[in-house]
Amino acid sequence: MTAIEADPAAATGTFAPRPGAAPLPRMIRAQAALETRMLLRNGEQLLLTVVIPTLLLVLFSAVDIVDTGSGPAVDFLAPGILALAVLSTAFTGQAIATGFERRYGVLKRLAVSPLPRWGLMTAKTCAVLVTEVLQVALLTAVALALGWSPHGNPLWVGLLLLLGTAAFSGLGLLMAGTLKAEATLAAANLVFLLLLVGGGVIVPLTKFPEAVQTVLGLLPIAALSDGLRGVLQHGAGLPLADLGILGAWAVLGLGAAAAFFRWE
Repeated sequence: MTAIEADPAAATGTFAPRPGAAPLPRMIRAQAALETRMLLRNGEQLLLTVVIPTLLLVLFSAVDIVDTGSGPAVDFLAPGILALAVLSTAFTGQAIATGFERRYGVLKRLAVSPLPRWGLMTAKTCAVLVTEVLQVALLTAVALALGWSPHGNPLWVGLLLLLGTAAFSGLGLLMAGTLKAEATLAAANLVFLLLLVGGGVIVPLTKFPEAVQTVLGLLPIAALSDGLRGVLQHGAGLPLADLGILGAWAVLGLGAAAAFFRWE
């Protein structure tokens, strides 16, 4: 007598299909890996997230174009360029990519997959964080080669970068989920350029009139740049004011994105 004849239930269990979705953590990991590969294979995204920040860091550190105060220019520029890297990935790049995914129906199809919508947003956020880690590593290496001497507690730096990522991700998803893809493309690039000039990334906010400084200082890019510069350049303690501004923008952006994001 065979084993199957001795135990018919075992035969049924062996050959019975078990349809169903993969475990949620595995689905999120797979989607995050896909999002990361797509991001790193996109030439335009790499130009925006890697090439432009690196060129700006090298150019303005080597050529005395902007008065950055006393000390080596790279000490002022490196924290601002790190903030720019977060802006380019979490806001501009994510807004454009998500906007066109929404236009072509990719999000609509993913929304009805076993992966829940919040899981998809989590996967996108993980892809952004992985890209930012690579950006920070590259820009730090370039800045150190240019003579950068960072100071301060790395924990405060990590906290600033995380809150900055949350703030810009919320604003990017809000833009991608409410505007048409072409409008998102134009608006995201325009905001990137405006914040590059007026967000304290390269040009110190002290170069602007006092009334303008007050307004610009409330922008998330200015808070991130100022916070990183205070810690890395001056060795300051926990930047509560800058963290508060970033936290407020994160709550506002993510809350508005959750309320108004349209999947098609």
